[in-house]
Amino acid sequence: MKVKEIEVKNHEIEEDEILTMVEEPQISIFDDPDNLQLDQEINIWDKSIKVEENGYYWHKEPLILKGQPIKNEKPLVVELFCGCGGTSLGFEMAGYQIAIGCDIHQPSVTTFKNNHSNVTAVLGDIKKVSPQTFLEILDGRQVDVLIGGVPCQGFSLNNRKRHEEDERNLLYREFIRFVQILKPKVVVLENVSGMKSTGNVVEDIEKEISEAGNMKVKSKLLFAPDYGVPQTRTRLLFVGIRGGEEFDFDKVIKTHGPTTNKPYVTVKEAIGDLPSLKADERVEEYKTEAFSEYQKLMRKNIKGNKLTNHRAPNHPKAVIDLIGSTKSGFPLYAKFKQRIRLSWEIQSPTQVSGGIRPSFQFGHPQDDRGLTIRERCRLQSFPDNFEVSGGIVQGRVQTGNAVPPLLAKAIGLAIKKYL
Repeated sequence: MKVKEIEVKNHEIEEDEILTMVEEPQISIFDDPDNLQLDQEINIWDKSIKVEENGYYWHKEPLILKGQPIKNEKPLVVELFCGCGGTSLGFEMAGYQIAIGCDIHQPSVTTFKNNHSNVTAVLGDIKKVSPQTFLEILDGRQVDVLIGGVPCQGFSLNNRKRHEEDERNLLYREFIRFVQILKPKVVVLENVSGMKSTGNVVEDIEKEISEAGNMKVKSKLLFAPDYGVPQTRTRLLFVGIRGGEEFDFDKVIKTHGPTTNKPYVTVKEAIGDLPSLKADERVEEYKTEAFSEYQKLMRKNIKGNKLTNHRAPNHPKAVIDLIGSTKSGFPLYAKFKQRIRLSWEIQSPTQVSGGIRPSFQFGHPQDDRGLTIRERCRLQSFPDNFEVSGGIVQGRVQTGNAVPPLLAKAIGLAIKKYL
């Protein structure tokens, strides 16, 4: 395997440095609900038609975007299928050091590297990446936690082509390959709740990782609002501790909800302080002060008054009229009930990545437009100093695929007790 190394100067890479390495991606109609008239010509629900992939996937030899030598003694984390880095960010919040992040999606790796400047990022298909390369990067350091956010579209209940034989469902075995070589003290594997109802996949994963890592792997569904995330997102978490000790999911402490003294965070508490926008309008400064505890947390590390990723999608008039005529909390389309105009007083439904060219998923509660990437970040609990690269469409992919950092933080804090 040939691995190309790139020295990243000044701890930052520009989007064009990676994104211009590939041709313009081919656009598919299959995953765009706005093309509803095509249903009459093509059966977009046909599982025999292979799902087209994102045109920004890197299928050439892997690239290493080098970070800085690891100098502190914090617990060390390696993340496979890292996406833009939601899990890594959450573990950093919990006091861990991220050593390596690896993903195939170029805009995600750009975002990951720009927000984790000292961390080594590997851009490439995990099937082409050798665990030995990771050992060389680690330079003798023990991996405390190996994280894997295995691609979940094959299991997702929002996937119109969901089926057990989807080839993406077997990528967890690549994770197992790294478990065998890196020998982490703890493993954390994350996926969508739909995996629970897909054959015997959950039992198979628990058994195979347990055998590969000399550990007892347990799984549980976790509800993101319980940990301060303003989104009704449920994730399936697998956790294993090397040596046979069984992880106690009760140690993942809830911060919000019926069993605490804090109610769930609403959409208004999450994004209500962000400037109002019209379609295709951008605002780069805050206009008002934060008025909720959650907003203050999201703006905590902002320097000055700069606001990033707050540009509205450039909708045609028909879409603007559609959003404007839809009541808050109700579906925008009769055939796509998960696409709603948000209401201020609820939690957001689960954000999804869409298809290879995802259209907007939610209408804004007040403005006649879809959400900005900053608003999507807020609903995932990414703080405002986290900037997403790659534009609005690929920003939707990244935010939809991400693990909410506040959920990851709660998991990281619980795992610390086992290290």
